[in-house]
Amino acid sequence: MQPPRPPPRKVPPVSEPKPSVLFVCVHNAGRSQMAAAFLTHLGGDRVEVRSAGSAPADTVNPAVIQAMNEVSIDLCAQKPKLLTAEAVQASDVVITMGCGDACPIFPGKRYLDWKLEDPAGQGVDAVRPIRDEIEKRVRTLLAELGIVSRA
Repeated sequence: MQPPRPPPRKVPPVSEPKPSVLFVCVHNAGRSQMAAAFLTHLGGDRVEVRSAGSAPADTVNPAVIQAMNEVSIDLCAQKPKLLTAEAVQASDVVITMGCGDACPIFPGKRYLDWKLEDPAGQGVDAVRPIRDEIEKRVRTLLAELGIVSRA
């Protein structure tokens, strides 16, 4: 008679590495902040999100904060960040929004350039359509990455 076999060990599934996306604009105070917030909100922990600026402002644009609050996304705690080569290297997808030639190019990265109006110096009425266009593009990006949107 053989001793009873122990139950099989459960092996955790091998998870796919989550994609990493970097949004870049000049001041990191408007477009890139909205895009990063939408990607975080809609993609959750299934995507790594970064944003930066080639010449970051001191604060996020107040009209951008107000427009995002209207869709229940709070940007009050966000601070503009300086674009670094390390942030680009650590990202799978780099999306520029008017940063010109300031964004370093590395082989093996996917680069997209989103032509969007700059919300700098504009009121919330002008920011809303920019916000809505960014949300549409982020939803498309999620679909391209194979990530089902949370909302």
